[in-house]
Amino acid sequence: MPPAGRAAFEPAAIDAFAGLLPPRGPLLALDLGTKTIGVAISDIGRRIGSPLVLIRRTRFGADADALTRLAATHQAVGFVLGLPLNMDGSEGPRAQATRAFARNFAGRTDLPIAYWDERLSTAAAERMLIDADRSRARRAELVDKTAAAWVLQGALDRMG
Repeated sequence: MPPAGRAAFEPAAIDAFAGLLPPRGPLLALDLGTKTIGVAISDIGRRIGSPLVLIRRTRFGADADALTRLAATHQAVGFVLGLPLNMDGSEGPRAQATRAFARNFAGRTDLPIAYWDERLSTAAAERMLIDADRSRARRAELVDKTAAAWVLQGALDRMG
């Protein structure tokens, strides 16, 4: 169990997560893949989520350090992790890996962490990029951080 202030909140408890946040300050959202981490950021008023960066995964320590540096650089006040649930709402290996990442990451940051259901976020991001007439190669570069923005926007809309 993470120490107080470092708990990870379920999507249904996003209101409790929001209660731990200061009135203003950006949130970072993460779309955790096996090879990359898509990162999105909100504005300080937490109205709009935008793609920020794609981190190539190496090992947990390096990944966590990169994320904590991003949070410090952008003065982020919390993290939203996309939770990859199955279409029926059950959890598979990817959701379990995300929870393990959150447990380990909570020991490296004082910022609160919340989960947000990311079902269909990658498909939605892919559709949006196709509609924007992005090439297949360019879509591959953008899809994970765009999916993170999709996850973040869902959480922001719920907290709004």
